[in-house]
Amino acid sequence: MMEEHRMKKYIISLAWVLAAGIPVLGQTSYLSEIKIVDREVVKTSDRQANVKMTVNLDDLDIKNQHSLCVVPVILSADGSQEQELPSFVINGKVRDRVQERTEAFEHTDLNPGAVAKVRRKNGSSQTLDYNASVPFKQWMIGGNLQLRGYVTGCAQCNDGDETATTGDIFPPMNPVYYSPFIQPKEEIVKRRSETRSARLQFRQDSHRIDPKFKNNRAELDTVSNSISLVKDNHDLTITGIYVTGYASPEGTFDYNMKLSERRAKAFTEYMKDDLKGVDPQLYHVNWKGEDWAGLREEVVKYPDLLKIDEVLNIIDNCGDDKDACEEQLKALVPPEIYQRLLNEMYPAVRRNEYRIEYNVRHFDLAEGKEMIKTRPDLMSVSEIQQVADSYGKGSPEYVDCLVRGAKAYPNDVTAVNNAALALMEANRTDEAIRLLENAPAEGELLNMKGAAYAKAGNLEKAAQAFSEAQAKGYSQAGENLSLLKQYMDYMAE
Repeated sequence: MMEEHRMKKYIISLAWVLAAGIPVLGQTSYLSEIKIVDREVVKTSDRQANVKMTVNLDDLDIKNQHSLCVVPVILSADGSQEQELPSFVINGKVRDRVQERTEAFEHTDLNPGAVAKVRRKNGSSQTLDYNASVPFKQWMIGGNLQLRGYVTGCAQCNDGDETATTGDIFPPMNPVYYSPFIQPKEEIVKRRSETRSARLQFRQDSHRIDPKFKNNRAELDTVSNSISLVKDNHDLTITGIYVTGYASPEGTFDYNMKLSERRAKAFTEYMKDDLKGVDPQLYHVNWKGEDWAGLREEVVKYPDLLKIDEVLNIIDNCGDDKDACEEQLKALVPPEIYQRLLNEMYPAVRRNEYRIEYNVRHFDLAEGKEMIKTRPDLMSVSEIQQVADSYGKGSPEYVDCLVRGAKAYPNDVTAVNNAALALMEANRTDEAIRLLENAPAEGELLNMKGAAYAKAGNLEKAAQAFSEAQAKGYSQAGENLSLLKQYMDYMAE
């Protein structure tokens, strides 16, 4: 923006009042005599930053030989980035004529890129409509729109080094997603259970338990210890011990059903003798015979098994005639396949499962503070919350208590939801995401996962989680998804 005279740059400081149309006092610059009204800065559908404004020149008294070039500039909030927009030009009477003659004689444009040019008629009402766009960038959010004035046509223009602004633009959008705390329900009776397996070795066609046979002593000691841990804990009351017998497929189906019955009953009687302190009436016995589902689980643990796909196909398509399925396994070639099944995979499905059910007494706050460190699984989710609350919401101890509760109850929606929320509020969002990734696919937890991903800045995964939560019938997730899409559209370049 050079002519025959020396160019001087005016950076005139305007207060927010400029945007409101109130002239700044104490300034001698031309910009202080300009009023900006009806200013509008929006993001268009084609992702442009569009600036519209009316420039009121009523109070502008420009010298005849002067030309004022005003360049609107979008400046980032931290001042590190800026984007100039096309300029507009206001000429004094003489300067306007000079420019017109020069442009006509030299076939040139003295104001390239200017979107508007006007000759000022001092003392009259006059406006200039400005409309220009530049590509939208995320850094523009929270920034401001400045005006920078350049005066030419004078030998000694007044210096100016202040920043002019018409006000803020693109206010930051900080969506708050619905991710509520869930108030735990108190358990009137705290019922718990533990399920374990006892894989005992029996002599051929025998159901008698011999503690000295193979690894039976270690298995039986494990059984006794697991029950004693419950029986000898004064906080617990055993309400039932449930035994279920299973057999492997070798032999006939009917024989194995009876064999699983005899071995389950023998195991139960042995437990009664070994654990005389437990009421015999608490024992309950059941048997299932051949465990084909358990066999499949074992087979997949041996990916090097020859023709494993054929083996799994036989198991998966086995109908009611289990003996026929067993014969198909025996007929596989080479015979080593069946021998491996018999020796390596069948033993694991010959077992007795036992489940210990018990009630847990309620703990007061002081007891709970100690119990949370060692056996949070014996506390109710409500008791865990009460202990957490006693430390104060948001404190490290509060978060730690809820995380311990979520680990003790990984399938409890309330426990996992509240732990994830506490982690997010403590800015430990990555931990919250890991917790929720392994949580049940329930609407509340999927919604919380969406909120966690959004907080972490992974908007695509957040949208997926909200969508899945909505599909599960969690209606608030749909509102979150809509809010997220608005935000994504607002931020898109």
